Amino acid sequence: QLVESGGGLVQPGGSLTLSCAASGISLDNYAIAWFRQAPGKEREGVSCISSRDLATTYADSVKGRFTISRDNVKNTAHLQMNMLSPEDTGVYYCAADWGSYPGLCTVMLDKGRYNYRGQGTQVTVSS
Repeated sequence: QLVESGGGLVQPGGSLTLSCAASGISLDNYAIAWFRQAPGKEREGVSCISSRDLATTYADSVKGRFTISRDNVKNTAHLQMNMLSPEDTGVYYCAADWGSYPGLCTVMLDKGRYNYRGQGTQVTVSS
């Protein structure tokens, strides 16, 4: 089970840090991704971090503003979001997919593939 937290209302230009806590599984062997979905829009793969070499992948829309990280000891992952804009509004989900082969993050973000997914946390960017 994955549980997200940290969402909320923030003004444009502000920051939020989302957290994803896992229970029942050990995230050590899972790539972890964040997705978001805004009303009326398709789900977007935002970022991913691999399980072994900690390589990170970002959507062009968030590069330079978002940072994904993981803590395998605490069995958690985080998404630090800076310089938020109204276009970042949406429900953010974390997801985990087992494996460590090269390209797994690309598959997760492009195809929306995962073994586990949380219920999501709402992020609203508005003045």
